[in-house]
Amino acid sequence: MKISEISGRISAVMIIMALSAELIYTVSGKKYDFSLNENRQLASFPEFSFSALKDGSYGKQLNEYITDHFFMREKWVSAQAYIKSGMGEKIMNGVYMDNERLLDAEISSRYISEKNINAVNRFFKNHTGMVYFTVVPTSSGVYDDILPEYLLTNPEKNQINALYNGLTDGIRKIDAYNILRMLNDNYIYYRNDTKLTSYGAYYVYRTVIQKLGFQPLSYDKYTIKHITSDFRGNLYNKCLYNGTKSDILDIYNYSVGAEVTGCTAYSNNGMTYRKTLNDESFLESGDMYRMYIGKEEPFIKIKTSVNNEKKLLLIKDSYADCFIQFLIQHYSEIAIISPENMEKPISSFINPDNYEQTLFLFGIDSMNNENLFDLINK
Repeated sequence: MKISEISGRISAVMIIMALSAELIYTVSGKKYDFSLNENRQLASFPEFSFSALKDGSYGKQLNEYITDHFFMREKWVSAQAYIKSGMGEKIMNGVYMDNERLLDAEISSRYISEKNINAVNRFFKNHTGMVYFTVVPTSSGVYDDILPEYLLTNPEKNQINALYNGLTDGIRKIDAYNILRMLNDNYIYYRNDTKLTSYGAYYVYRTVIQKLGFQPLSYDKYTIKHITSDFRGNLYNKCLYNGTKSDILDIYNYSVGAEVTGCTAYSNNGMTYRKTLNDESFLESGDMYRMYIGKEEPFIKIKTSVNNEKKLLLIKDSYADCFIQFLIQHYSEIAIISPENMEKPISSFINPDNYEQTLFLFGIDSMNNENLFDLINK
């Protein structure tokens, strides 16, 4: 037998042994319900039935289970991301992988839901207070010069313009795009997430708070607490690409100013509980960013020591979570509604007419969710 044939057979045996070992570890290894790095629930072992076997759903579910629990699966996914990036294939699971930052590669596939625009216009018509709307671009909208031209058939600037053009004239539209674009040499967006850093949120706050009738606090008045430098966000969760530097989560404190005197969360089931504004226990979870506001609830009411009787209704998505810390110095009460978490009408939680000002603050990527505002007018 030739040496080349022996070598080939040895290689084949080694490959078979490696695959067998992978299969054994996959079957017998410890199983987890949740992936911290991907921030998602893993597939559970499917329950067998002849009907599921017949219609093919059992095989599909079994394949999902094996894929999710394959031995060292996350390391394989991360390695695949590195290999693809090194070969010039920059996109994986809808994420554009660049060593400087990760970006959403699917921004042009989004659209602005006319249903959402109509819902906001109807909210303005039905209530007595002033209504303000701020839409925040994702990191892909501000750093789109990194993306190849073919991914930019519908850039976020156009999406934002379409949204603002659809809102009725009485709603005060507040521009965040241009100030962020002007500051894009600074650390205003996370490298591994679509959202603003606290530093970026501060500059949006400066613009927004002036439109709301206040003078913004000077940046040098704040004490900045670095909570972690190991944050990996929603873009990393999709591709597990480690070529980009991890991010920093900061909390801004104004030590000589107003304090939060009460923070109450309201659940969909009618339960209420006292909470802190920031919850650092989420630093041990798959969603560190959740630290800024804690457990997702449809309604949170914040009371402060500001003695001006001014109240704000904030209707928001997660882009506002690190923004809230800057509002505390200006209002005696801030009511926070999260439409994505609501299962009951807004009237079950508050009467918007009790608030002189309502601020909508959303990331542009939320605005193609057609069901986002279904419950704000009921």
